[in-house]
Amino acid sequence: MSSISAENEQTSVLLVTAHAQGHINPMLRLGKLLVSKGLHVTLTTNDLALKTRSSTIGGVHLEYFSDGLPDDHDRLNGNIDTFMISMGKFGPGSLSALIRSSGRKFACLINTPFLPWVADVAAEFELPCAMVWIQACTVFHVFNCFYNRLNEFPTENNLDMTVNLPGLPSLRAEDLPSFVLPSNTMFTFDGILKELFYNLHKYKWVLGNSFMELEKDVITSVNDAGLPFWPVGPIVPATLFGKEDAIDGDLKGLNKFKSTTESNCLEWLDKQQPASVVYISFGTLVFSSEKQIESIATGLKISKVPFLWVVKLPENQETHQFEILEEIKEQGLIVRWSPQTAVLSHPSIGCFLSHGGWNSMIESVTAGVPMVVCPQWTDQPTNAKLVTDVWGIGVKLNKNPEAFFDGEDVARCVEEVLTGPRSEEFRKNGAELKRVAREAVADGGSSDKNIQLFVDAVSSCS
Repeated sequence: MSSISAENEQTSVLLVTAHAQGHINPMLRLGKLLVSKGLHVTLTTNDLALKTRSSTIGGVHLEYFSDGLPDDHDRLNGNIDTFMISMGKFGPGSLSALIRSSGRKFACLINTPFLPWVADVAAEFELPCAMVWIQACTVFHVFNCFYNRLNEFPTENNLDMTVNLPGLPSLRAEDLPSFVLPSNTMFTFDGILKELFYNLHKYKWVLGNSFMELEKDVITSVNDAGLPFWPVGPIVPATLFGKEDAIDGDLKGLNKFKSTTESNCLEWLDKQQPASVVYISFGTLVFSSEKQIESIATGLKISKVPFLWVVKLPENQETHQFEILEEIKEQGLIVRWSPQTAVLSHPSIGCFLSHGGWNSMIESVTAGVPMVVCPQWTDQPTNAKLVTDVWGIGVKLNKNPEAFFDGEDVARCVEEVLTGPRSEEFRKNGAELKRVAREAVADGGSSDKNIQLFVDAVSSCS
């Protein structure tokens, strides 16, 4: 039998996502996992680099679908509402056309949560649909209870109430995702989430980028409520498990900040003492504000600890324009990009100061690195609650009444994690999570079993 014939006999699945890096990376890695289990996997996204040709990464075939926007539209830093509205309007037709022209009979469609219309396309072709939940199961649980009105949540007249959900500690307003609060102004996302959770019945499976041992109580509560949440993570780069990674994390140059000239991060870390360095990164989407830079730099100056800091600035700004950064440049290393998983795996890293996005969170957990979390919006406040009150691997950086954090608090939190009375506890808990994360994805582990159950279920549909 030829290789082409064998490929045509494989069970095929189609993964669909927007090309934001925080969505692309876990979807590519999930796709690679499914390929390793014998499925033929195609991932389609609106990345313009795929418009004129198809490619393959890690055994996953890549295809383009249109979001309806002009080629020169800034999809990463432009108006998010414009992008999501256009995606919802033009995406379904473009995806349907791709499926018809593919010449392949897909057994299942799989999409990320912010493209709820994919489930309707799946129904059009009478295909079962799965969702990849790229945040914590805890956040999935909160959203389901909020949008389906299963519990009381804070209102403008009752902001001080606590929310008590099965499998979770009590949550105050400051612990909840920003979309469920009366102060939310991201109405497009609110509408998408409302549509998604009203229509969970359209999804046969929800595959979560988590693992049973990390969120056992809440995953059990969700499943007991009749929702098919299957944790299949941590879906992270193989480098965190000491293996070579077949996916470099950048789809056709998506990360414009990546630079080969800044590979000196690891060389610099090699010269530092074990568990002595604070690593600082606030993700790929948000530029560092002047106030944020000043606060962090002040805290580092006070604490005097060595640091590796990813400062993401607009193209017309440079770090040397900030006087306080010049003052501390001999204390650490400031870069525009870093190989994050390799950094987190380095023995010199003792603390990760992060915005608390789930991709960064799950990578830090897998690496066993304690955290200082500075949540900004969306799921980040809830993730911070997990770090402090559920997993016990770090502390939360509190905002002042002006919604900023100050340098003295940065210094206090960094010192608490690195050398404070609970620092040994943080490291011990982090090491335990690192151990069970590896067990979850190993052959016969909890997540590996769930992946196989999904593969078997999809194969029976073909």
